[in-house]
Amino acid sequence: MLDRPIIRMPDFVAGDWLNTPRPITRQDLRGKVVLLDFWEFTCVNCIRTLPYIRAWHERYREKGLVVIGIHSPEFQFGRVRQQVAAEVEHLELAYPILLDNDHENWDRFAVKAWPTKIVIDPEGYVRFRRRGEGHYRQIEEAIQTLLRRRDGTVLLPDPLPPLREEDAPGAVCYRPTSELYAGYQGGGLFGGTLGNAEGYVSESPMVYSLPPAEERREGHFYLEGFWRAQPESVVFAGQTGGRVVVPYEAASVNAVLSPTSDQVELMLALSPSEAEPVIEVCQDGRPLTPTSAGRDVEFDSQGRSFVRVDRARMVQLVDNPRFGQHQLELNFQATGLALYAISFSGCLADDAPGDHQTYRTG
Repeated sequence: MLDRPIIRMPDFVAGDWLNTPRPITRQDLRGKVVLLDFWEFTCVNCIRTLPYIRAWHERYREKGLVVIGIHSPEFQFGRVRQQVAAEVEHLELAYPILLDNDHENWDRFAVKAWPTKIVIDPEGYVRFRRRGEGHYRQIEEAIQTLLRRRDGTVLLPDPLPPLREEDAPGAVCYRPTSELYAGYQGGGLFGGTLGNAEGYVSESPMVYSLPPAEERREGHFYLEGFWRAQPESVVFAGQTGGRVVVPYEAASVNAVLSPTSDQVELMLALSPSEAEPVIEVCQDGRPLTPTSAGRDVEFDSQGRSFVRVDRARMVQLVDNPRFGQHQLELNFQATGLALYAISFSGCLADDAPGDHQTYRTG
């Protein structure tokens, strides 16, 4: 199970830290088993692994394990310390977090994807690494093996059971719509996921018109109203009438949103409007229902479904009980609201009816 002790852990490149009074060095970790989690706070796959990371921290921190999160941002707002700190608090992460804003630690540890887990033995050798979701039992067994080698008398619990139904044996994942990037650098210049005929013209505000429904294709998003394209996002530039329409095939849908694309406003924790900005969320022409709404969706007294955008973060918009084809509609109701990305998941606790391509089973 463990890799041979060939590669030594490099020291960390200097950066800001959260949840620790001083920076941690490689020397500080000698004699400990170390779990490094390279993650990003808007990455849905990263967020889905965090319940296991939190549990391992609680289970083994008194038995010789040190958990360190290394936050390597995907978007520019992820470089803002206040934004990361707010999400670390929201996600209840109590272990040290290194802010790897320039991806120097990412490169030094030869990381290729979010999330990546690296387990290091008490002598400082890299003994196990996995990327992506899953592998939870393998990771925990690697941690336990090294803890027992460190201290032959240590008493350890049985490995964790699956913490979500879709992680358990019998769960199934269908292939969903690919992730959509809204900005012209993330999508437009390298293949493009904006489906409007107007395309990405410039960073000046322009009016977009929805194409007819029969011309909208899965794998693209469509704008209506007054919008401004930026390298990482599209920003609503109107007062009313801002719509994003997304044909998709999946079970759940997430979006990376921010109340503003202005980095100074984010650093100062300012909202671009006096009222807290909201986005109304509909599916297949109707408001969401409690059985289809994602965890971040709220309902008003008229039954309308919406999300509040109080900070830059990933929100879960839709959580359907079955995998299927749908059309998502987001109605932006505040000037300056920014959309960065939309991601999809096809994982379910049990098989769903229909003829879909399965790409992973648990």
